[in-house]
Amino acid sequence: MGLFTSKKYETLEELFIAQIEDLYDAEQRLTKALPKMRDAATDAMLKEAFSSHLVETERQVERLEEVFRLIGKSPKAETCEAMKGLLKEGEEMLDAKGNADVLDAGLIAAAQRVEHYEMAGYGTARALANRLGHRDAAELLGVTLEEEANADRKLSSVAETHSNVTAPK
Repeated sequence: MGLFTSKKYETLEELFIAQIEDLYDAEQRLTKALPKMRDAATDAMLKEAFSSHLVETERQVERLEEVFRLIGKSPKAETCEAMKGLLKEGEEMLDAKGNADVLDAGLIAAAQRVEHYEMAGYGTARALANRLGHRDAAELLGVTLEEEANADRKLSSVAETHSNVTAPK
């Protein structure tokens, strides 16, 4: 969902639905990218972080499907151009050559960009759900928002204790 769009939104409900459709596509794309990132990583802790976040992301897709059901809609993905771009940038690290620790640091950087995008999206969607009275949906979106923040902190920890420490300056 682009910020500058020719789409027309008359209600917050319409905007909310567009937001969760965007997130639904983003999460589905991420479930395909995380195994590649895990396989490209060399640090065991980073591999584990990507593996555990893949399991979480699969649950997040299911959680979004529940959000759709709670508001009486069928799950639908709207192409998330931002996630496509973030993952395209991340793919550059998959193909890069060089020092393994430096490449792991690059994978972390790419993954954290994704996490920050997701945190922004889930924060917005949760706020809209609350405003619209979709309390159960807001609670589910809040659970995912916290998971994304935890994933970001875990990536920071791996960077600060492993790849950034062992990589040549």
